Amino acid sequence: MAIALPNTQHDFERTVSALRAQVDERLGQWLPMAPAQDAIATAMRDGTLAPGKRVRPLLLLLTLKDLQQDAPVSEAGLDLACALEMVHAASLFLDDMPCMDNAELRRGRPTIHRQFGEDVAVLGSVALLSQAFGVAASAEGVPPPTRNQLVRLLAQATGAQGLVRGQYHDLREGQRARPLEAIAHTNRLKTCPLFTAAVEFAALIADASVSCTRHLNGFATELGLAFQLLDDLADGLSAQQIGKDSGKDVGKSTVVALLGPEAARQQVEEHLARADQHLIEAGIGDGHLAQLLGYFATRAR
Repeated sequence: MAIALPNTQHDFERTVSALRAQVDERLGQWLPMAPAQDAIATAMRDGTLAPGKRVRPLLLLLTLKDLQQDAPVSEAGLDLACALEMVHAASLFLDDMPCMDNAELRRGRPTIHRQFGEDVAVLGSVALLSQAFGVAASAEGVPPPTRNQLVRLLAQATGAQGLVRGQYHDLREGQRARPLEAIAHTNRLKTCPLFTAAVEFAALIADASVSCTRHLNGFATELGLAFQLLDDLADGLSAQQIGKDSGKDVGKSTVVALLGPEAARQQVEEHLARADQHLIEAGIGDGHLAQLLGYFATRAR
C-alpha cells in the first residue's frame, strides 16, 4: 500500500476536516429545530450532531472527489452524505437500547435512551430514518430515475437484508461460539451496508461505469470489514479513549476473541490491501480514498 508523503497527508487531513464541517453544517439545517419542550427533535439533533468521525458521509464525498477530479462538493452529494449519517445515528439509537447492547455512553455522551427515555429513543430513530429517506428522495439536481435508485439502495442497506439483519445476527448469534466465516458474515451485514451505499451513491451521481462501481463496492466491503475489526480491537480500551462503553464484547464470539488481537490486526491489513487493489482496478488507486486507507492502516498498527 502506498504511503502518503507528509505534505500530501496534510492536504488530505485539511480536506477531510473541511468536508466534515460541511456535513455538520448541512445536518444542522436538515434536522428539525428543537424547542425545549420537543424531546424528539432535541434527541435527533443531540444524537446526530454529537462529535463523530462521519466515516460514511466522508466515504461518499471522497469517492465523488476521486470520480469527478476534485470538483467542488455538489448539493446532492452533501445532502446524500447527511442522509447516510442520519441512518447511522438512527441505528445507534436502537443499538444502544437495553433490549440490544444496553449501552450507557456514545460519542462521549450518555446514550439517547438514558438522556431522554426509551420511548424517545425509538421515536427519534424512526424520525431520523424518515428524514433520511426524504432527503434521498429530493436530492437537488438529480434526475427522478436516479433518485429512485438512491432510495432503493438506502432501503436495501437499512432493511431486513442489511443493518437490521446484521444487528439481529449479532444479538442472537454473538453469544455462542461461531466459526470465522459466520462472524465475518455478521460483520458484513452489520457494518458494510452503509459503506457500500456511500460509494454506490457516489457512483450513481458521477455516472461511473459498471466495472468501476463493482470495484468501489468491493473496496467498501473490505473497508467495512476492516472497520468492524478495528472497532472490536478498540473494545479493550477505556471508555474515555473511545467515547463509548468498553468491554461490551466480553463473552461474544468476535474475530478478536477467536483468533487474538495480533491475528485480528493481520486480518485488518489483509482487508485494507484488498480494498487498495479494488481502487487500483477502479482507476483511482492514487486518490483520496487511497489516503483514507492509509489512515486506517495507521490505526491498525
